[in-house]
Amino acid sequence: MPKSDRKHKPRNMAEQVRRLLSLFAPEDRVLITIAADPDALGSAVAFKRLLWRRVASVTIARNNEITRPDNLAMVRLLKIPLESLKNLRADDFSKRVMVDSQPHHSKDFERTPQHVIIDHHPVGDQVDKTPFVDIRPRYGATSSILTEYLRAAGIKPSTRLATALVYGIKNDTAGFQRPALAEDVAALQFLFPKANQAVLRNIEFSEMRLKDLEVLRQALGQYVVRRHGVFVHLGACKSPDNLVQIADFFLKVDSVDYTAASGTHRDNLVIVMRNMAARMSAGVMAQRAFGDLGPAGGHKAMARAELPLKALKEHLGDIKDATLKDFVISRLLRPPQKR
Repeated sequence: MPKSDRKHKPRNMAEQVRRLLSLFAPEDRVLITIAADPDALGSAVAFKRLLWRRVASVTIARNNEITRPDNLAMVRLLKIPLESLKNLRADDFSKRVMVDSQPHHSKDFERTPQHVIIDHHPVGDQVDKTPFVDIRPRYGATSSILTEYLRAAGIKPSTRLATALVYGIKNDTAGFQRPALAEDVAALQFLFPKANQAVLRNIEFSEMRLKDLEVLRQALGQYVVRRHGVFVHLGACKSPDNLVQIADFFLKVDSVDYTAASGTHRDNLVIVMRNMAARMSAGVMAQRAFGDLGPAGGHKAMARAELPLKALKEHLGDIKDATLKDFVISRLLRPPQKR
């Protein structure tokens, strides 16, 4: 993989676009794989626009169920076509693209080699054999990167595409309260006048449903504060998206620098982390605390870990909620191990 792909930004975006598009032929059937969230959805729609009239077909496939109200509203209001990855055969597609994610982020992604990866998360260890890789961890959103590709290609985004990209950028930067670059700001400035503001407001105001208030009530009765951090263990969760809602909610509290919301979902303990402290990195904390037991990582502002309950039972002796709660807190608060 060319070293330039891992740098902050390619020197010549026009040449970068030409190199990317040269990988595709008119007869190609393209699969764009995502873990559906606003940034991934906006990025996928932008990549599909890059390939318009250049390939035979483009399919966007998600590996996860969409349950968050804002994500559902985004898909519905912007009419984003989506398939479930489990219903497709990767071999039926001649080219495969991954945006806003990398193979090591999910077992669903590890099975199939990719031809293109564009992302803003820290570089993983499974991208070296991918023909085209553009990973820029300092960017606040992958949607900002795809906006640069559109501009370099001379493409004027439609209102729906601009709206999707704006929400992707705003969501992943938390309205620029999380770390971002001047390039993220420039992308938003370019897109914002083209976006549908009424639709944006409808999406942004769809953060919670009535049934989510019960989860919030539970979290308000169980949170623990330690060293400017808030920790909540919710037990069995219907969806990990509830953990995201709770981690985001407590980060709005005065004097709170970071949050961690955990819960069991299917066969895993899921931990969602959020961070606002300049001296800390949620991704580093997650990897340091949980990386020995399962997939864990992220970037400075956001991170996630998914630990198999089977491995935890062997490690802890039992997997009762009280045990898991103490485990999460103790792991996150323990000092870094000396090497």
